Amino acid sequence: MLRDLRIAVLGAGAMGEAMISGLIRQQLVGPEQLVATEPRAERRMELEQRYPGLRVIDDNSEAAHWAQVTIFAIKPQTLPKVLHQLKGAFRDDELLISIIAGAPLRRFTEALNHAAVVRSMPNTPAQIGEGMTVWTASPAVNDVQRGWARAILGSIGRELFVDDENILDISTALNGTGPAYIFMIMEAMIDAGVHMGLSRYMAEELVQQTMLGSVRYAMQSGKHAAELRNGVTSPGGTTAAALYELERGGIRTVLSDAIWAAYRRSQELGKQG
Repeated sequence: MLRDLRIAVLGAGAMGEAMISGLIRQQLVGPEQLVATEPRAERRMELEQRYPGLRVIDDNSEAAHWAQVTIFAIKPQTLPKVLHQLKGAFRDDELLISIIAGAPLRRFTEALNHAAVVRSMPNTPAQIGEGMTVWTASPAVNDVQRGWARAILGSIGRELFVDDENILDISTALNGTGPAYIFMIMEAMIDAGVHMGLSRYMAEELVQQTMLGSVRYAMQSGKHAAELRNGVTSPGGTTAAALYELERGGIRTVLSDAIWAAYRRSQELGKQG
């Protein structure tokens, strides 16, 4: 589907490189079909050495003129400047894909006077090909271009298309920001293990494998999370004692409030744009 397609990645940071790596690793494109942009010379050299055949430049306009698909992987604070630089740079048949949190479709269609835009929200596990990306498309994106978007976003993990753009703000709060919640819980569990006398190495191994195994078990079982939790909880046992303290501390409320805060911030970013 992506054969001979020319793809530009504007912003070769962590997520931009994840896109490059996923596309090459899955052999969806060759390195010669990609161009990336990066302002720092040492980073450009690093990427070209890591991915032989990849061209990395410091000119967003040049990359956009060359490509058939342009991926916006820049930092949100640089978006206004880049949009100003690129107004009028895209052909009518070119597809734009954004992975920028809080940036609505209209931000691109209005600033660039370009109709075919995909908005997506991946997360950091994309860097190892285990990401979760939710995406939507403007009405002008045709079936072929949707196929391109699905393949490109699927190269970094699982992808899910939605018709309602409002879901992207919810997705930002849940899967986009979600890894930070998991990492904080991991950190707290590891620190508790160390406090009780385990080495940090041992505590990290126990917590990481427990989380990994629990998620895989949940996915394969197809059971509701509450049912899985009940299966671990014996009356009067250690798990029941632990869960009582978590509920008493308001863990559900705190997590829910955190996710709502991220959702509201995503909406605020869109309005500011």
